Amino acid sequence: METKALSQNSDLKMHDEEFDNGVSSLIFLGTGYSSLLPITLPAAGEKPNYMYNTSLLIDSVDENGAHKYILINVGKIFREQVLRWFTHHKIPRVDSIILSHEHIDIVLGLDDIRTVQPFSPTNEIDPTPIYLTQNSIESLAEKFPYLVKKKLKEGEEVRRVAQLDWRIIESDCAKPLISSGLEFVPLPVMHGEDYDFLGFLFGKKSRTVYNSDVSRFPATTEHLISKAGVRQLDLLILDTLYKKGSHNTHFCLQQSLDAVNRIRPK
Repeated sequence: METKALSQNSDLKMHDEEFDNGVSSLIFLGTGYSSLLPITLPAAGEKPNYMYNTSLLIDSVDENGAHKYILINVGKIFREQVLRWFTHHKIPRVDSIILSHEHIDIVLGLDDIRTVQPFSPTNEIDPTPIYLTQNSIESLAEKFPYLVKKKLKEGEEVRRVAQLDWRIIESDCAKPLISSGLEFVPLPVMHGEDYDFLGFLFGKKSRTVYNSDVSRFPATTEHLISKAGVRQLDLLILDTLYKKGSHNTHFCLQQSLDAVNRIRPK
C-alpha cells in the first residue's frame, strides 16, 4: 500500500486522480490529548490550538481503484470529526474499525458509528467489523452493554443503535489481522508500566506504524519495526505529549526523538 498523509489542519489536500492510480491515504482525524485541545477555554479573540482525540482513518485503495475506509479508534467527539473531516474529504462510510485499547478517549464515540452506517430504524443492516482485544470488549460490555449484546431481552423494544461485529484479536506480533483487505500486525507497547496498549504495523509498499499512546517499546516490538531489526519502516507515527520533561504513561518529545533515533524510519 503506497500512502499519502493528510494532516488534521487540512493543509494537504486529496487529489482524485492519485486515488484513481491506486494511492492510499492516511487522514488524521485527531492528534490531541485525551482531554482534547484546547484544555481550557480560550480568551476572547484568541485562536486556540484545536485538536480532537487521536484517531486515524485509512483510505485503502486496491489495484482496481476500490476504496476501503478503516478507522483506528473512535474518540469522544467522533461525530464532530465526521462533520468536519468526513465531509471535507468526501468519506462516504467506515468499512471496519480497529481499537488500540478501551480508554474513554479511544472508544466513547462508538455510539455515533451509526452516523456512518446505512439508516435502518430496525437495525436491519450489515454490522461493521470491529477488532479489539478480549480485555477491551469486557470493558466495553460495561460501558456500552446495548452495543455489545447480541439479542434483545423478551419484551425489549428495538432501538436504533450502531451495529457492530465484534472480532477478538490478540496482543501478539505473530498473529496479524485482516481488516477490509489490509493486513495489520498488532504491536504490544506499554502505556504506563501497568497497562498494555496496541500499536499497529500495516502497508506493503509503505511499512507504516501507528502508535498513539506509548511510554515504552518492549524489545520484541522494537526489533520488529527497527532498521537494525526485521525491516526498516517507511513511516512511524508516534505519541508525543509534552515538549519538555517526561510523563509516566506517554512519550514526551525527547523520548520520541530517542525512539526515532533507535528505530530509524525512512
